[in-house]
Amino acid sequence: MESEDRQTRKSNLRLLFEALVVGLVAGIVVGSFRWLIGQTLAMWQKGYQAAHANPAFLLLLAGGVLASVIVAGFLVKQQPHAGGSGIPEVELQLQGKLQLAWWPVFWRKFIGGVLSIGSGLFLGREGPSIQLGSTVGQGVAQGFKASKSDSRVLLATGAASGLSAAFGAPLGGAMFIVEEVFHNFSPRVWLNALAGAIMANFVVSNIFGQTPVLAIDYKHSFPILQYWQLLLLGAFLGLIGRLYQWGLLNFSHVYQKIPVLPRWLHGIIPALILVPVMYYFPGYVGGGNNLILSLNQIHAVNVLVLIFLLRISFSIVSYDSGLPGGIFLPILTMGALLGAVYGQFMVDLGLLDQKLVVNLIIFSMAGLFSAIVRSPFTAIMLIAEMVGSLLHLMPLAVVSVAAYVVNELLGGVPIYESLAGRMQTKEDNDYVGEADQLTISIYEGSQLADHQVKDIAWPDRTLVRVIHRGKKDIIPNGNTKLLAGDLLVLEIDENQRGLVYDKMARLQEAKE
Repeated sequence: MESEDRQTRKSNLRLLFEALVVGLVAGIVVGSFRWLIGQTLAMWQKGYQAAHANPAFLLLLAGGVLASVIVAGFLVKQQPHAGGSGIPEVELQLQGKLQLAWWPVFWRKFIGGVLSIGSGLFLGREGPSIQLGSTVGQGVAQGFKASKSDSRVLLATGAASGLSAAFGAPLGGAMFIVEEVFHNFSPRVWLNALAGAIMANFVVSNIFGQTPVLAIDYKHSFPILQYWQLLLLGAFLGLIGRLYQWGLLNFSHVYQKIPVLPRWLHGIIPALILVPVMYYFPGYVGGGNNLILSLNQIHAVNVLVLIFLLRISFSIVSYDSGLPGGIFLPILTMGALLGAVYGQFMVDLGLLDQKLVVNLIIFSMAGLFSAIVRSPFTAIMLIAEMVGSLLHLMPLAVVSVAAYVVNELLGGVPIYESLAGRMQTKEDNDYVGEADQLTISIYEGSQLADHQVKDIAWPDRTLVRVIHRGKKDIIPNGNTKLLAGDLLVLEIDENQRGLVYDKMARLQEAKE
């Protein structure tokens, strides 16, 4: 037993070392990705500024933007999974429903992302950064000849490292992976994901400095007697979040009805819209970082509403075109705008002090993200890290939970899970693969909790190998009782991973 424990510790340390390598490489890759996007966007903005002095120059700029999206679209045509956010692909890979070669996706996502996001379209860098990180994890796993189980941990580690490098948020990156993507709080996952995310953040901090991505200065605590405002704001965000979910999932049908353009050229449409928008409103384009930082200087509700309508509509048009780019940062930008709209409206009514509007801008970013992505813990941690303050976690939590609940009551579903569900994936029903493992947690109130192993309708050819309970490892038999909080290690067929994942997810649902 002692020798086996020593071997386990050695294996865990090796995996931790590999996770740090993933974080190091992902930090370099995503840091370069961020820098190139920033430089490309700055170049375009200077070009549009020059066009004001020479309007004929605008035609040249329009041609350049069209060329950029056509090249990006062609890369997506070659490898469809290099388009869009990339987070749904990572989810499906971890569920065993999708297998991708890492290199063809990696370089196309990198180049296509710089071209489409850097052009000024309302797309975020975080989704592509997560996918770039996941491909780095795959590549490192392949280089170290890791087992299938360790390869998935390294893929998840790369995804966490990618988000950490994109936003300078290692805790938020690790939390997002375990809460939204991996759906598994296994210590092997979160420990290695956090280690990789910290390493990636260390790398990008040496490139961009230690200033938080959204260093918004707010010094006044939100008064406890004004918390009713947070509940109203949360409900407002939950409603808008549901509308955004519906629009994002349905506007793609409009693109499908365009007979002239093939799918890979749909990026031409947002590109043509972008030219006049960027010419007249250069400060409102791109993911939205700079817009968020300037919102506290805009006090006219009608102006804020118009900017929001531009952001939400063009975000949907940009993303559904299929170009490489995410919705993560655009969601935060829209949340900040809604916070400014609500706060300024209350100020005009005499129900809120002007100095507290900046608080609502920050709280609303977490609230809208929680409503749309359905990951409240990630929302709270991510915004706290991006803003660089842990002083106001309580109001962040109140707005996030209120928005989540309202979105749930309105029938909302996690956006990345919905986007993943739209993808066509093949499930091989032949048991011809090698043995694989699936680790799941038992939740309180699920159909697994408080039942004996023999009483569970396990998926075909699924073996419960070990139960991690606290610090003990239990080799189960039919009479072993499962408890909430247990971590089960299942032995499955590698070609049935997606099928078993879905069946176990149904067993995890609450008892009726």
